[in-house]
Parts: sequence; structure tokens; C-alpha cells
Amino acid sequence: MNSTFFKLDWISIILFFTLVIIGWSTIYSTTVTPLDQGLFDLSKPYGRQLLFIILSLVIIVLVLSISSKFYERFSSIFYILGIFLLFGLLFFGKTINGQTAWYSFGSFSLQPAEFTKATVSLAMAKYLSGLNIDLKQFKHQLNVFLILALPIGLILLQPDAGSALVYFSFFVALYREGLPGFYIFSGLLAVLLFASVLLIGSLFTALIVVFVVAAILFYKTKTRSSRLKPLVVGIFSLAFVFSVNFIYNNVLMPHQKERFEVLINPEIDIKRSGYNLYQSKIAIGNGGFTGKGYLKGESKQGGFVPEQETDYIFTVIGEEWGFLGSVTVIALFVALLIRLLYLAERQKKPFSRIYGYGVFGVIFINFFVNIGMVIGIIPTIGIPLPLFSYGGSGLWGFSILVFIFLKLDSERKTLGS
Repeated sequence: MNSTFFKLDWISIILFFTLVIIGWSTIYSTTVTPLDQGLFDLSKPYGRQLLFIILSLVIIVLVLSISSKFYERFSSIFYILGIFLLFGLLFFGKTINGQTAWYSFGSFSLQPAEFTKATVSLAMAKYLSGLNIDLKQFKHQLNVFLILALPIGLILLQPDAGSALVYFSFFVALYREGLPGFYIFSGLLAVLLFASVLLIGSLFTALIVVFVVAAILFYKTKTRSSRLKPLVVGIFSLAFVFSVNFIYNNVLMPHQKERFEVLINPEIDIKRSGYNLYQSKIAIGNGGFTGKGYLKGESKQGGFVPEQETDYIFTVIGEEWGFLGSVTVIALFVALLIRLLYLAERQKKPFSRIYGYGVFGVIFINFFVNIGMVIGIIPTIGIPLPLFSYGGSGLWGFSILVFIFLKLDSERKTLGS
């Protein structure tokens, strides 16, 4: 343990705990009242979060005390355990706000989806680091998709589309390890076309697709084989464009359709479906350049923005600390993400590198989606801000996820290649 202590990447650790401390102080600001008794008042979110932070230190020490080889050797067991916990929710889970996503233990609850981020990362790293694994071969692509499909399917049954979305972040690691860019390109294209249809309609979107394909065929292709790919992409794009309305009207749930409508027209229903986003923008706008000051947020004190200690916690930063505080928090997250990428690339063993990219992807998508939701550039999705939002499961899950990687990194020279 002593040797591990000195080999740990302390830049990552300092960034990690800086975000945790700022997050706790924001939860305190959001939930404290003049009548509260003290920091350890467990009847208050800030008191419970402080307890969660202390317990996370115990978890981190435990994670760091275990040999790196243990995580690799038993990664499949961890994955199976994670799937078992998700499956058990169907029978023993506690339903909160329409989602059966928690195990209840008295006044505390645990959300398995937060912990399976680490178990899926380990399983993915174990499989991809095996001998003769080539992601350009369909059978290996199918296997990794199945590794992802099991937790995604079980989480969707809760139903929790936000947590399920996070697992698509593993495509970052898959792409780094050789997955053809076709999959990511197809996903991004589908999102772009879907948004375009909602904004300007199917006909205009189809005309744009035809124009782009025609331009590529005219300017960029010279042989018959080079013309085939843009033609195929164009045909499938047109088919998707004319199926968007069917998907929107018959597949999406009513509340999901409302979120897209609010994104397109934020003032369509500011007293109901658009209320959260409308109040979020007001709160952030009130902060101006330097903010109202700590504990002085007017929107926060009035309780105008719901879930300010969880999904909408960034609005408190925006209102109390303004543009400068918001940029500082974003810069800290970006610094942590860049550091994780650097650590992943310096690994000598594929298992550690792949796991590191999994950690990066999970934190990035949580960070990006939460901030994007709060400022209104993507639809409202129930994803908390990592290391910031209230909740023990989230904090413990991210602590396990990150510090397993820091343990792997600390032993990279002894693990070899």
C-alpha cells in the first residue's frame, strides 16, 4: 500500500477531490436552512452527502489495497455480479419516481447501474485484451455489443433511459481499439437526421441528403466502387428520414416527446413541460459574470428550479458563481478528462489502456449530457453531474471506477505488456 501511495497519479486525485468538495459545498448551499443544526445532520442532503464522501474514502482505500491483477483476473465475475444485481431489481427493487432502479436499506438506497459502469469497463477491457481479438471481424463486434446489450436492456426495463445512455460511452474505447468508424458515423448521422426532421421537416431534410450525396458523387468519386458507398449511405439516410415521424409518434413515450418539443421551442409550455429548462436558464442568467455570491442565489432560495442538488446542480454554480465559476468547474472536468486520456495512452498493458478509455468515456458522457441538458442544447435527460450531484451510489460508483484505473496505472511498470 505504501508503494502504491507514491506511485498514484496525484494530479488526477487532486482534480477528483476538488470536484467532490465543490460539489458538496454546492449541495450544502442548495439545501441548508437557518434552522439546521450542523454539517453532519443526516436529515439533510448535505449531511448525508458528507457521510457518503467519508465512506467513499474507505472504498478508495479498499480499492487501492487490492492488487491490479485481481481486477483483471476476476473481471468476468464482477460483470456477472453486476448483471445479477440489475436483474434482481425486477423482483426486489424499490420504485422511485416511476423507476425501479434502487435497492432499499432502511432510509438509504443503492442504485446498481452506478456500479455496473465499472464492472462493464472491466469486462470490456478483459475481452478486448484477449489474444487474437480483432474488432474488424463481425464475430468480435457482436460479442462486445452483447456485453453492452445486457446491462442496457436491464436498465431500460427499470425504465431508466438516462442511465442506459451512459453505456454507449464505451464506443470511445471500442473505436480506440479498432472498431470501424462506420458505427460511430452511423450513430451521429442518425442523431443529426433525427434533429433535422424535427426542426425543418422530412421533405427539406430529404432534399439536403439528396444534395449532399449528389455533390459527393460529382466532385469526389471517380470509379464505380467509390460511388457505391455514398449511394448506399444516401438511400439508408432517406429511409431513416421518412421513418422519423413514425418513431417519434409511435415509439417515444409522451414525456420523451415533450422534452424534444421543449428543446425546439423552450417557451412552448413554461408552466409545465418546459418549466425546468426555463427556470434553469433564468437561474444561470441571473448569475451574470461573477455571480450572486455563495449562499445568495435567488432562484435557489426560492426553490424555483427543481432537483437543484441532483440533476440541475449546475444551475446553482451558474447563479452563485456566474460565468467565471461555471467556466472554472467546466475547466476542472476537462482537465480531469484530459489527464485520464493521458494516463490511458501511457499504459503498457492493453487491459489497463482499454479500461482507462472506458473511464474517460463514462465521465465524459455524464458531464456533457448533464451540462448540455441544463443549458438547453440537448433534451432533458435524467443524468447527474459526476462527483457533484447528491447521491451515494453515484459518488461510490465513480470512486470505484476512477481508482481502479489509478491502481492499474500505479502498477503499469510491473504489469508489463
